[in-house]
Amino acid sequence: MTAAVAVDLGKTGCRAVLWDGAGPAHGVHEVPGAPGLAADGGVEAARTAVLAAVLPLLERAPSLRPAAVCVGAAGAAAAPRAARDLAGLLLGDLPTDEVAVTSDAVTAHAGALGGRPGVVLAIGTGSVAVGIGDDGAYARVGGWGPWLGDEGGGAWIGAAGLRAALRAHDGRGPDTALLAAAIERFGDPDRLPVALGRDGNPARTAASFAPDVARTATAGDSTASEIIRDAATALGETVLAAARRIGGDGLRVAVTGGLTGLGEPLLGPLRSTLAASPCALLLRPSLGDPLDGSRLLALDARTPHEPHVVRVRRAAPLPTAPTPPVTPPAVA
Repeated sequence: MTAAVAVDLGKTGCRAVLWDGAGPAHGVHEVPGAPGLAADGGVEAARTAVLAAVLPLLERAPSLRPAAVCVGAAGAAAAPRAARDLAGLLLGDLPTDEVAVTSDAVTAHAGALGGRPGVVLAIGTGSVAVGIGDDGAYARVGGWGPWLGDEGGGAWIGAAGLRAALRAHDGRGPDTALLAAAIERFGDPDRLPVALGRDGNPARTAASFAPDVARTATAGDSTASEIIRDAATALGETVLAAARRIGGDGLRVAVTGGLTGLGEPLLGPLRSTLAASPCALLLRPSLGDPLDGSRLLALDARTPHEPHVVRVRRAAPLPTAPTPPVTPPAVA
């Protein structure tokens, strides 16, 4: 069996796992993520995050040399040249013969549907839907980042909750328990703009408030409930747009990503939005996560996803470690 490293690089976190090709994966190692390949300095930030996640795994298994590394990276679809640059840098950094880089939405699709036709909605800090049709048609909807899109994602929900909190603080909007939640998490509202940018990744910081918005909605706060409903509607529209573009009836739909952890406050309204669609959409449990998809793409270049994967290979494979000579027994 062939060993491989799979990486899921998001804006919030970067997860990596090493498969030895024969059994369960070695433990997942997670470090902070990167702003996205399309951001200024995105390639170097992504490289730093990937190496921080992968190198400890390789150090713990020195006898394994992966044949391939696949990185599903936020922003790769919008910055294909950056994706190729990252692949080339990682090929020089890591003891492997091949590095593949693709969008984290593509690895999410591969993991969730196993390469079968359908639509996968990936919701984390951002949001994007990827559809692959029976005829190989491909559609990517959303994923335009926190300033231009990502409607319904974690940063969008968190930012909407913080805006509502500040409107209440100013007296420009209705009273809402979101203000107390924002103060508990971030402190003085007058310092909120500074707190949002203090770690250099405002989208990730805003997304950290999304669970607070969901909990406040569950507790009955009307402002928070409206934000969650609007998020579910936006996510449903994203799925429907992808389904229309790839065509077909009875399309499978899977939802994956960290934001699914919000549970029924978000997923219940999303199911209702999809059920009201004129398209026949079959919501199915995800078969795997983006790390499963990344492993699949690391080892198989024949999937329908391949046109959207950047691969960089060594001109010649790395030499295997030489076997120490066996000293013959002494002759009596």
